[in-house]
Amino acid sequence: MFENINRHYSSADDLGTLDFNGESEYCNFHGDEMTIAKGYSSVIEALASVLPDGLIQLGRKVTKIEWQYDGGAGTKPVKLHFSDESVMYADHVIVTVSLGVLKKGIRDNSAMFSPQLPSFKTEAISRLGFGVVDKLFLKLSSPSTHDDNGMIFPYLQMVFHQSDSKLFHPKVPLWIRRTALIYPIYPNSSTIVSWFAGKEALEMESLDDEEIIDGVSTTMSFFLANSKQFKNSVKFSNILRCKWGSNPLFLGSYTYIAVGSSGDDLDAMAEPLPKRISKNCPPLQILFAGEATHRSCYSTTHGAYLTGLREANRLLKHFQCVDDV
Repeated sequence: MFENINRHYSSADDLGTLDFNGESEYCNFHGDEMTIAKGYSSVIEALASVLPDGLIQLGRKVTKIEWQYDGGAGTKPVKLHFSDESVMYADHVIVTVSLGVLKKGIRDNSAMFSPQLPSFKTEAISRLGFGVVDKLFLKLSSPSTHDDNGMIFPYLQMVFHQSDSKLFHPKVPLWIRRTALIYPIYPNSSTIVSWFAGKEALEMESLDDEEIIDGVSTTMSFFLANSKQFKNSVKFSNILRCKWGSNPLFLGSYTYIAVGSSGDDLDAMAEPLPKRISKNCPPLQILFAGEATHRSCYSTTHGAYLTGLREANRLLKHFQCVDDV
């Protein structure tokens, strides 16, 4: 159970690939964790509300970033290519794509960047770990009973047989056997959440809704067979799930320090390009932000947010707008 919980926290499918010395630099953010009632979109909408209408362009997929572009006098140094074959020129570009997308670009030897990223970037990208962690939300069918504490569904920490398949219950799906927790999103809620990581998360993404409902309902019925509250069976009606691993714009969830990598690789991820500046090569053409560029708060939303502030501040300093923010 402890192993599976740490797979979810770290995103490492196999904890043997996790560098524990490197992970020791990770810092918990101060304050309590909280759930945003209307989801992250409400945060984005609030931040974007101060921007002029039309400034944010959605649905435009970038296919290539040309930097050190030599288009002649007066031309901006960065050229963005879009999937609709349109282009855009810029003095500076902040790249926030996931580490998973960057890894795929290196594996496929794609022309995502032209010229290709320097070796100190590609080596850091290759060494760092990037895993899949998905949440699964399920709605209880017609909940009618509560326990003595007013809870409709208990907080379950589950332990499954892992090594001897002869002990596996034949009706419990294999993709459930590496989850460790299932619990209500708040104490009296009929919406239940569970976490999946690694191969099991990818398999869960590939299943249809009914397969998931049947699998979790069957498993929970066995776990709670001797409870007074659920003495008959546990049934779910609807689900909502993440699909971070199969989403081509993410290809995973968040970063971890893999064996062979270190916090120095996270610093290398944050290094702007070009690294060497000359009269013919304008500075800060490509900047990098996102959770994989924060040395101590990688894998988190607040880490990603803080790196956005960092890169915005870098540009403000470049244009001598501020000393610090």
